[in-house]
Amino acid sequence: MRSDIEIAQAASLQRIPELVKSYLNIDDDHLYAYGHHKAKLSLKYIANLPAKNDSKLILVTAISPTPAGEGKTTTTVGLGDALCKIGKKSLICLREPSLGPVFGMKGGATGGGMAQVVPMEDINLHFTGDFGAIALAHNLLSAMLDNHIHHGNALKIDTRRIAWKRVMDMNDRALRQMVVGLGGTANSVPREDGFDIVVASEVMAIFCLATSLSDLKNRLGRIVVAYNTEGAPVLASDLQAHGAMAALLKDALAPNIAQTLENNLAFIHGGPFANIAHGCNSVIATTTAAKLADYVVTEAGFGADLGAEKFIDIKCRKAGLKPSAVVLVATVRALKYHGGVAVKELGAENLAALQKGMVNLEKHLQNIRTHYGLPCVVAINHRTEDTAAEVALLEKACAAYGAQVVVAKHWAEGGAGAVDLAHAVVALCNQPNDFHFVYEEQASLWEKAETIARKIYGAQGISADAKIRTLIDKLQEQGYGHYPVCIAKTQYSFSTDPKLLGAPVGHTMNIREVRLAAGAEFVVMVCGDVMTMPGLPKIPSAHAIDVDAQGNIVGLF
Repeated sequence: MRSDIEIAQAASLQRIPELVKSYLNIDDDHLYAYGHHKAKLSLKYIANLPAKNDSKLILVTAISPTPAGEGKTTTTVGLGDALCKIGKKSLICLREPSLGPVFGMKGGATGGGMAQVVPMEDINLHFTGDFGAIALAHNLLSAMLDNHIHHGNALKIDTRRIAWKRVMDMNDRALRQMVVGLGGTANSVPREDGFDIVVASEVMAIFCLATSLSDLKNRLGRIVVAYNTEGAPVLASDLQAHGAMAALLKDALAPNIAQTLENNLAFIHGGPFANIAHGCNSVIATTTAAKLADYVVTEAGFGADLGAEKFIDIKCRKAGLKPSAVVLVATVRALKYHGGVAVKELGAENLAALQKGMVNLEKHLQNIRTHYGLPCVVAINHRTEDTAAEVALLEKACAAYGAQVVVAKHWAEGGAGAVDLAHAVVALCNQPNDFHFVYEEQASLWEKAETIARKIYGAQGISADAKIRTLIDKLQEQGYGHYPVCIAKTQYSFSTDPKLLGAPVGHTMNIREVRLAAGAEFVVMVCGDVMTMPGLPKIPSAHAIDVDAQGNIVGLF
């Protein structure tokens, strides 16, 4: 069996300017090429595109993630290819991969098998340099903050209340907590600091929510970097850093265009965390695709709780987007894992475990149809070891929930294997829906968090110690109460305990930390243990990645 990278490297790629011209009728004057197979679409061209009000936005999400894998990105790519195959003008919108997971344990974000975006090794490594630009902009603000303190601290910044770390796009646990400024007065003031991974940066979240270069700069200026000795916030604009940050991000803000194995176009742009941020590709890419195509297929990070809720309540709310349909991706093996089967035993047929694990899928269906008001089709991402009895049980269970289910074989067959899914999605898109947000904008921050916990996670409520509750109340009083709430928690469970699989209910979600993302315009409420700087596993993927004598990347999935 060929690996993903072997399949990708054997693909027949077309030059991007020719594809864009033939499919979208856009001249190469409006493209910035990065070699033959990658390009950026000019922001000036995008700004002059007329509105298109009849495009259908399809969200691909999944059951709660498991080590068994669900194949959400693979399904997104396969569905996009299948829509093109049945004659629909379709574009795919994906996030860019982070190098942390690429060299760690999760892998990349380019799909798999016969449903991939290519050139996969370029996309999974440096791509067009967007993440480097985001890291530079973030760290420029860090440097200017410490430089201001060093040169007299005119803003009276309380060095005990600095809220801005540094970032790098790599898993490095040793940098989570550190002390900077050692070595005497020439090296500034010693203080505690640390690193987050780039995808956890507020700059990344802002980058993906900004609608234009001017909006980007304004949002960057509103970043709260610290508090002064009187407790008032100190902004990036107070340090006069936002203009230079925007200058670093000017070229990166233009969305990237690549292609699938079947030479269909895909926007791949931005990549924020799906727990500490909203976990969606850029608003610019999604809205541009909606002006150029009839069907736009995109994904949200993690499951239909953690990722889709943020897609709905943060991205759609801020960008004025209205989804037409949802695809809920599930695998037989992942549902058996939710039913209590160990990973090494998932290859064997186990109908009892599959039935038990179905509660996870049922809860996600409830969230999508009841709490988001959207029509949904369940896509079984087929694997060769799935038995006929297991597939039949899954279809019967979904029918009992009143949900349509389609077996999709895009991993093995590409777009041809997802044609039935494409037809089901088109039918759903033509149905009226009752799309709505999970909570109202005028609700308080506490009420928003409690509503999410009860409705989406099945919790009996939320809790917080007196210090955290006071901080939430203070943010409410300071005028941030209209912001969406971003719940940061484990993606592996509806609860805050990653070991509680299935669909636990009646738990309490304790808020242990609150972070204001004033530039991105949301308030993060951290529940349980969430790492903003992950570590590498004992045997990282980096062990297998190499380059041969001819310069070909090998071992990349």
